[in-house]
Amino acid sequence: MSESLRSVYPFAARPTAREWTRHAGLFLLTALTATWAGLSLMAPEIPEPSVAEPAGPFGYLLFVPRYYVGWIASVAYYAYANPSFIADGAKFAASLLSILLAHEAGHYIACRLYGVEATLPFFIPMPPPFMAGTLGAFIKIRSPIPSRRALFDIGVAGPLAGFVVIIPVALLGLLTAAPAPPPAPAPGAVVIAFNDPLLLRLLAWPFGLHDTNLALNPFLIAAWFGLLVTSLNLLPVGQLDGGHAAYAVFGARAHRLLGRAAFAGMVVLAPLGWLWHGVPSGFLYAVLLFVMLRIRHPQATDESDPLGRTRRLVAAATLLVFILSFTPFPLAVK
Repeated sequence: MSESLRSVYPFAARPTAREWTRHAGLFLLTALTATWAGLSLMAPEIPEPSVAEPAGPFGYLLFVPRYYVGWIASVAYYAYANPSFIADGAKFAASLLSILLAHEAGHYIACRLYGVEATLPFFIPMPPPFMAGTLGAFIKIRSPIPSRRALFDIGVAGPLAGFVVIIPVALLGLLTAAPAPPPAPAPGAVVIAFNDPLLLRLLAWPFGLHDTNLALNPFLIAAWFGLLVTSLNLLPVGQLDGGHAAYAVFGARAHRLLGRAAFAGMVVLAPLGWLWHGVPSGFLYAVLLFVMLRIRHPQATDESDPLGRTRRLVAAATLLVFILSFTPFPLAVK
């Protein structure tokens, strides 16, 4: 960093002990909910809780919380009787949180290198039955970004760092993968299928698994979720990581146009996902992108500095990461 920038932002403040405690607490709570989620994903069909049919309006109000508590008890009892699934849940949580931690550490370290004030990562726990046990993590930037180069570096550092961790997690998942048994769902049962992004398909090719239906394992599921988070963050919209990169590379006007194009594309894909795969997630993505479009992207203090050849090559590599991570229809419900 140049001396002139150091004179404006000499050092980013160190986190206090109270901040470390708060963020560590959120991380541990997220580890717990992610472990539970991994256990639930890996376990076979868990018996339905025995809950009496509701009688009257008041009974209907209590039915959902009673069913939820009964389901939690059923999962807990199943885990107690089958400890191996607790280990699978822990493997899933460790793999997924390693990806998320690498992602946020990339942003945080880049912020500190440029003297930009930023919080430690906030991990977001989600109680069951949320599929991943977490909504991800984020850092909050508290001071202006000094330059166009800093904006680019801070924006792409997270997804690139997370992607580096995804690759060994995915390889570990493929090395421990086993063919899935023929499906035999009960009549009327709902089956959720994970559609693989391009990276998982390419990595499976050398193992001869590219056309094999694989059984779920904790590492493959964690890599799948990691790629989903990476692809969503790299959409060139608003203050998403891809939005920061697009703003730094192409400027404010192109950033707005790319954001609107991404939103329009998601609006088109959403009903197709519902018709072809029975999943309404595309509508949720469209709402997310609409909200992000309404948030004004902040300007860097100095936007005149050129990115240079090296950063443009990194931008091309980041686009490749997005292509390898993105799948328009992540889930299919049958």
